[in-house]
Amino acid sequence: MQDQFGRKIDYMRISVTDRCNLRCRYCMPEGGIDNLPMTDMLTYEEIVEVCRMAADLGITKIRLTGGEPLVRLELPKLVKMIRAIPQIQKINLTTNGVLLDRQLDALVDAGLDGLNISLDTLDREAYARTTGRDELEKVLSGIQHSLDAGLSVKVNAVLLADSFFAAPSKADAQVVPFRDPNWYSMLSLAKHHPVDLRFIELMPIGEGQQYEYFSAEVLLNEMKHRFPGLEEDYAIHGNGPAHYYKIPGFQGSIGVIEALHGKFCDACNRVRLTATGRVKPCLCYATTYDIREPLRNGDLDRVREVMELAIWKKPKEHCFEELAEISEEHKMVSIGG
Repeated sequence: MQDQFGRKIDYMRISVTDRCNLRCRYCMPEGGIDNLPMTDMLTYEEIVEVCRMAADLGITKIRLTGGEPLVRLELPKLVKMIRAIPQIQKINLTTNGVLLDRQLDALVDAGLDGLNISLDTLDREAYARTTGRDELEKVLSGIQHSLDAGLSVKVNAVLLADSFFAAPSKADAQVVPFRDPNWYSMLSLAKHHPVDLRFIELMPIGEGQQYEYFSAEVLLNEMKHRFPGLEEDYAIHGNGPAHYYKIPGFQGSIGVIEALHGKFCDACNRVRLTATGRVKPCLCYATTYDIREPLRNGDLDRVREVMELAIWKKPKEHCFEELAEISEEHKMVSIGG
């Protein structure tokens, strides 16, 4: 199906929970959030019904997100149920990777195609300060075992100022940009492993509005300076808006996503489904369309009508560069990344 601006919408991101086992500072308030009761969230059977309806409207790619999707029990069961829908070509999962090892075999058996693993630093102490948990080794193990299992693996790193990762005693000290920066250390993942390492600009939603970041343009300029052999990678890497680059000698590619400064809205092909059954056409705006009520009332015709309306009314572009225009006030953990 196309929206009112002629964009083909064939990709749906589905949040299965608002719960998370980490406490990333730019995502979740220090005191956490009030989690929704499970009765407010769509059941797996309801999610699959929506996926069938979405597939009839042209959705061919599904991404499961959270919160942290792997904290919801029996997630591989949902993957298997969605895999049975003939029109669905790809099923991917976005995860922080902490619980990945224990569920990886079941996810592969269920038909999962690939993973996006959120990881912002390779420094163990900085990771613990950032996430509130000392779980870096589990994440790195999950990445390696996912590659061994033959899955497509992307690592998503948010572009944060080095001061964000500093120990409290150094937090007030002036941080000299690009003097052994965190992003440079992250490159070792793509150097030694066939993963796509993607640097993403921090979105000014919820807690993300209070932290210092730097732009993808600054990062790209610095990479070109440090790696004169850097060249664009024109291979197809999936559904997202990243621009990819190759560094000589690296096994993986480097992706740059200008979520804030880049206007890639003219090629946006996605809508979101929240854990509570609301279709969200654009991350930037608060507008959502409820399908849970008609779904639970058995009115599938109305579900289809609402989904068609949500897709048709998808905004032309985001407004992240104008903070006053952003109407979304929920935390990222509640929206679904």
